[in-house]
Amino acid sequence: MISNNIFDLTGKVAAVIGGASGIGEAVTRGAAAMGATVICLDVKADVAETVAKKIGGTTTSGALDITDAAAVERTMAEINAKYGHLDIVISTPSINVRKKMLDYLPGEIERVLNVNIIGNFNVLRAAGRIMVPQRKGSIVLFSSIRSLVVEPGQAVYSATKAGILQLARGGATEFGPSGVRVNCVGPGVVETPLTAPIKANADWYNAYAAKNAFNRWASPDEMVGPTLFLASDAASYVTGTIIYADGGWLAQDGRFTPPGM
Repeated sequence: MISNNIFDLTGKVAAVIGGASGIGEAVTRGAAAMGATVICLDVKADVAETVAKKIGGTTTSGALDITDAAAVERTMAEINAKYGHLDIVISTPSINVRKKMLDYLPGEIERVLNVNIIGNFNVLRAAGRIMVPQRKGSIVLFSSIRSLVVEPGQAVYSATKAGILQLARGGATEFGPSGVRVNCVGPGVVETPLTAPIKANADWYNAYAAKNAFNRWASPDEMVGPTLFLASDAASYVTGTIIYADGGWLAQDGRFTPPGM
């Protein structure tokens, strides 16, 4: 039955990982505004606590490093035990070592894989272990336009973003029979702490802005709508897919407008 509140998250418990800054902070605020009980989780526990206190209401916080599989399992289990259910898990963390492949140093590829692939796998598995038995839930991972397109210095990061999408698809196929949905958001260029070095270089920043149809970067707040759509009952038949919130980046194959157009 269609209702006027299919986007409402009232009564749902949502864990937002990476919620202390950037897209994660925006999603934490957005989920709380839509009525969810939100747990803001981050490696920076003090910042997560500040975010949660600023939001107020039922929003709480906690420390979580997604590369620590035992900690992820324990945290998800504690949330489930406290509230009796866990409806939404959103995982935003990623890191990037922006170097050409020939310049990678020993240990650097492992750092990126450990957070982006193993860390997000830890989240997906821990959330699935709770949601599959309860036969409901929505998991949202963060991929990127880099799951499809790449540039020099982005090979490893791009490979992990494609991998995150495939993890989500795998989770969707395995958890789907139990009513659990798994999807991805694929941002374009968003002004976050991760992209601060690009913003500091005017030519680089402007080139990225010119690559999408809007000729600008996104704010973290512009990732909230796509994320919470996937988290909400409005996306009840959506699983195993990705929403690219990229300002039209992937729709354009060049920056030149032919004469007379």
